[in-house]
Amino acid sequence: MEPLRIGVLAVQGNFREHAQMLRRLGADPVEVRKPEQLEGLDGLVIPGGESTTFMRLMRLYGLDGAIAGFDRPVFGTCAGMIVLDRNHLGLVDVAVRRNAFGRQVASFETDLDVAGLDAPVRAVFIRAPWVDDVGPEVEVLAEVDGRPVLARQGRFLIAAFHPELTDDTRLHERFLDLVREESSVVGA
Repeated sequence: MEPLRIGVLAVQGNFREHAQMLRRLGADPVEVRKPEQLEGLDGLVIPGGESTTFMRLMRLYGLDGAIAGFDRPVFGTCAGMIVLDRNHLGLVDVAVRRNAFGRQVASFETDLDVAGLDAPVRAVFIRAPWVDDVGPEVEVLAEVDGRPVLARQGRFLIAAFHPELTDDTRLHERFLDLVREESSVVGA
């Protein structure tokens, strides 16, 4: 069976760490910098970075419209979560507050209880956002102090933290399962 081809938006941010984790899980990561590089991909990761810079570069390269039209699963982490929200690309029915936990000095790690997982996930929060408002189709999978920090809406998985900065592969595995699930639906 062919490995899943997963794009990693590579205009800014932690794209190398995501690619490394996807490779560890047997996927074929593809760095995406231009709209035509989305063709033939099974899924896409939008990594952490700086959301304003992401949006500016995505507009500059025509990636904003291309990602809005991309019909495969997408995993947005930290700034990637912001980019997917109502106020940016509008692909996930959430409102996200940037730097909600505070500035760089307020960055932290914690163990998160995640719906569907037996053991907590170590989560790294760096100038992290949180979800202020969740639409009716959004399933919250984890919270910190009552604030949603991991959620799913259909083919979208969003995290306020950086799962690529730990050795725990379970959230990337969950995303790859989502990709396989969507592939079987599309192929049916």
